[in-house]
Amino acid sequence: MQLSFAFRETWLHRVNPGVKLLASVALFAMVLFTHNVNVMMYLTAGTILCLLLLTGHPMKRILLYTSPFLLIFISSATGMMMFGEGTTTWFRYGIIHVTEESFFRGIHLGFRALQVASVGLLFSLTTRPVALFYSLMQQWKVPPKYAYSFLAALRMIPTLIEEFQTLRHALKVRGRKKRNLLTSWYTTLRMYSIPLLAQSIRRAHRTAVAMEAKRFSVGKQRTYYYHIRYSPVDIWYALSIALLLTLSYLCGHVLPFTAITDVR
Repeated sequence: MQLSFAFRETWLHRVNPGVKLLASVALFAMVLFTHNVNVMMYLTAGTILCLLLLTGHPMKRILLYTSPFLLIFISSATGMMMFGEGTTTWFRYGIIHVTEESFFRGIHLGFRALQVASVGLLFSLTTRPVALFYSLMQQWKVPPKYAYSFLAALRMIPTLIEEFQTLRHALKVRGRKKRNLLTSWYTTLRMYSIPLLAQSIRRAHRTAVAMEAKRFSVGKQRTYYYHIRYSPVDIWYALSIALLLTLSYLCGHVLPFTAITDVR
């Protein structure tokens, strides 16, 4: 099954995956400690702008990928808005209690979820899994047995999806019908999970045998087909992250959307 799509390579694709992963984790930590809703709005807008312009994917595909973000924003924000605490009541009906404080906490939480989701999608769209694990092995000294295990698991996902579709078509041809709504979910789960699990175990065993036959070992001295190195693009990437944080902080204080500056 073909799961890759054509895209235009940008300078973000040439950034060292290890550096990109470290920067994404650092950005996530900074977002957790950002309590100014205005700064969070600007930071989220800047991240989404980078997602739209720098991934090299068509706009329609990006909009398709980001369509669940609206659900993430609504589900994250409304829960905090309707059931949060506060002293300035805007609306009350039963257990629903919307206050000024809970409203802005909800907005802040929604934008925080959007920002984290955008960074994750930006990372996944501009990073090849093979390059990421080779970078982890070469620069971060991750043991090859763990890195190659994850790579092998990623390679098996398209095959697993294809087997699931084949199994679904086979069951449909055989005319399987739902007899009892209460037990149908368990029957369906058993009919799909047991064959897929059995095939996965067989495939994992064959992969392990093939790797041992090719003299795969856990020794420290080993060669790599791909060589991932640091480059000046990594510095530009780090400076871009710093510039995004600085502009978001300045705009959040100079051009605020609301007078609320701390939602804690």
